Amino acid sequence: MLGMLGAGAAGIAAAPYLQRGWESVLGAASQADPTGLTGLLPNPGGFRYYSVVGSVPRKDETTYRLRVRGLVKRPTTYTLADLRAMPQTRVVHDVLCTDGWRVERTPFEGVRLSEILDAAGVRSPGAAVHFTCFDGAYTESLTLEQARRSDVLIALKMQDAPVSHAHGGPVRLYVAPMYFYKSAKWLSGISVTDTVVPGYWEERGYAVDGWLDDADRHDAAA
Repeated sequence: MLGMLGAGAAGIAAAPYLQRGWESVLGAASQADPTGLTGLLPNPGGFRYYSVVGSVPRKDETTYRLRVRGLVKRPTTYTLADLRAMPQTRVVHDVLCTDGWRVERTPFEGVRLSEILDAAGVRSPGAAVHFTCFDGAYTESLTLEQARRSDVLIALKMQDAPVSHAHGGPVRLYVAPMYFYKSAKWLSGISVTDTVVPGYWEERGYAVDGWLDDADRHDAAA
């Protein structure tokens, strides 16, 4: 009995390491998989790895830039160091994909998008925000009201660690009250526009407003 308990305890202790190892394998495989079939592989941690292109370049402290443009008074370019130096906000929320998988109580940490917009100064007739990514293909959009919510982040951390390349790092968008396709990976550009520009998946039939069914659409804390 003691042997069985010991084996069970060892399995529990090793589980996080095994999970991280499997996630690393899936992440690496997904980067070399233009078909997206690696996203169908089982992952007990819940996350699935998918890119709309065959491969994505890697960015780090020396090469990453986030450019803010469009209908703003002060166009700005941020480095990773710039973003890390800004006030950080932590949001813990379930992550839910349209494919049906969910990862409960996932922590994200980063700069509120509203602070980036305030620093740039939105000009009239700015009414929406368009996001581009350094994979060269993915895009997303939010209304200006949605973008100013307190639970919409320029995320630098996920699950209490820097956002990995496989998860869209070093910087990704995180839109807590919406389906995960709204949280664009490999974020490189923010542009204020006069109207909502449909994103990559919205051009292919997804809802422009990707609210979760139980989402509070009125962010009183914003």
